[in-house]
Amino acid sequence: MSRPSQGDCAAIVRAPPIRAGEATLETALYLPVKRHLESLGYRVKGEIGGCDVVGLSEGDPPVVVIGEMKLTFTFELVLQGVDRAGVGDEVWLAARLSRSGKGRESDARFRNLCRRLGFGLLAVAANDEVHVLLSPCAPSPRRDPKRRSRIVEEHRRRRGDPNAGGGSRRPIMTAYRQQALICAAALAAGPSRPRDLKQRAPDAAKILLNNVYGWFDRPGRGLYALNEAGRAALRQSPQPE
Repeated sequence: MSRPSQGDCAAIVRAPPIRAGEATLETALYLPVKRHLESLGYRVKGEIGGCDVVGLSEGDPPVVVIGEMKLTFTFELVLQGVDRAGVGDEVWLAARLSRSGKGRESDARFRNLCRRLGFGLLAVAANDEVHVLLSPCAPSPRRDPKRRSRIVEEHRRRRGDPNAGGGSRRPIMTAYRQQALICAAALAAGPSRPRDLKQRAPDAAKILLNNVYGWFDRPGRGLYALNEAGRAALRQSPQPE
């Protein structure tokens, strides 16, 4: 299991500016945090297994890095980190850098608490520069291997990075939903059998049979067709990369 080098603790990574109207959302922190973790060598995706940010290193087993974000550094953010520590090798807590420079990130007691817990701290400035206030000093204990495995599997199966970490207003685009949309896109051209879709969606048979989202009809034995609910889902949802 190889761990990417974290480099200098004073490292700064610049990400694209926040779009208008997003400055007060936690999702506005996602791209800067993602770019920082990618600069350390991780493959990063948002909103997996209840975690705002999940990064995996190359290798098997991978190093699992968990990131949690809030608009300000709070003890609730620390508690989230404690919960995630059971599934990650490293935990990073990220928040906006306070305008006055006198926020909780400047409190030595807060930093010492995070240091004792082994958490890293990232402060995202108004211009989206990421400041490393504290690097993870020790691997977090693995207390929940089943949950960890689910997070790693979902990260690997999910195509692209369709979710901005920190979001809670939209349904999460899971790997399962991505495959369901692939099936829907194929059936938009006409009825088909599960085996004809398997190459594009390995779980097609299970997805069509269970019909979790109610998108599919069965016009004949072994045949599946897309209904109006499925067509509406295709119009509303981005297609997997």
